[in-house]
Amino acid sequence: MTLQDKIIEELKAQPVIDPEEEVRKSIDFMKEYARKNAFLNGFVLGISGGQDSTLVGKLAQLAVDELNGEEGTERYKFIAIRLPYGSQFDEDDCQDALEFIKPTMIYTVNIKEAVDASARALTAAGVTLNDFAKGNEKARERMKVQYSVASMHDCIVLGSDHAAEAITGFYTKFGDGGADLMPLFRLNKRQGKELLRELGCPEHLYMKVPTADLEEDKPALPDEVALGVSYDDIDDYLEGKKLPEGPRTAIENHFLRSQHKRHLPITIFDDFWK
Repeated sequence: MTLQDKIIEELKAQPVIDPEEEVRKSIDFMKEYARKNAFLNGFVLGISGGQDSTLVGKLAQLAVDELNGEEGTERYKFIAIRLPYGSQFDEDDCQDALEFIKPTMIYTVNIKEAVDASARALTAAGVTLNDFAKGNEKARERMKVQYSVASMHDCIVLGSDHAAEAITGFYTKFGDGGADLMPLFRLNKRQGKELLRELGCPEHLYMKVPTADLEEDKPALPDEVALGVSYDDIDDYLEGKKLPEGPRTAIENHFLRSQHKRHLPITIFDDFWK
């Protein structure tokens, strides 16, 4: 078995999908979890205006709508949270995403004051964050807010990670990588677009250039520039296709370097080092 085969197996990636069937799988996954956990009143997710959170948010709202309809209740809710750092360059897209999702509730929490206060406290202690580290601080503050909101509403936090992010580790550990459920696990980037087309999403929300937009020295830096490899190449790799040596090596190096992100905290009983 090649490394590519092992990666595809680990991430449960599929070469071809039926978008309608995958929509149903994700919705049923969330509904089943909700029904098996009596404490649960719904789901929380930060909405960035990008493809992934738009997709998970829409699936979550469909799930709670079905749960409420089937159980004759208004108990279940999907809470969308806007989490800008100051102002956001693509705020119009965020508002379009919310209009498409139509969440039960919306909160807006500007994380700038909290992140800047944390950075000042670290500087006062003798630790000055570089731009990259401050970007991770933003991601972790966003996740902290989501868990606080979830706690006050007896909800859980959803994540928008998918196979094309998981393979590269392109997320912040215990930031956007920290969540309770990952409804897109198994799908690659282009397959996520297929699901959004199936759901009738405005095209500009999933055709826009993906960016984490965490670094102030590199505002709106495209993911593909940061990674040094295109999502098309990543998706082709996950679909089992042969790639030229350059992108194949880049993808596999990202996977190997980021193994710690896809693993629970290591204990002495793990064979992680073998």
